[in-house]
Amino acid sequence: MGMKDQMQEKAGQFQQQAKQRAQQGKEQLQNRGRRRDDETDPQRRRESEERFDQDHEV
Repeated sequence: MGMKDQMQEKAGQFQQQAKQRAQQGKEQLQNRGRRRDDETDPQRRRESEERFDQDHEV
């Protein structure tokens, strides 16, 4: 494999990694938004607390 091929392969790998990081960042932002919604909506907060209580009853 020539130097040019190696450079192109490396560039492709970097692009793929960047796409994966961007996707992970988007998912984290979406999850943060959902958590905030749960915290601000009293009905959702109550439901999640009830689920938590049910899960931890022995």
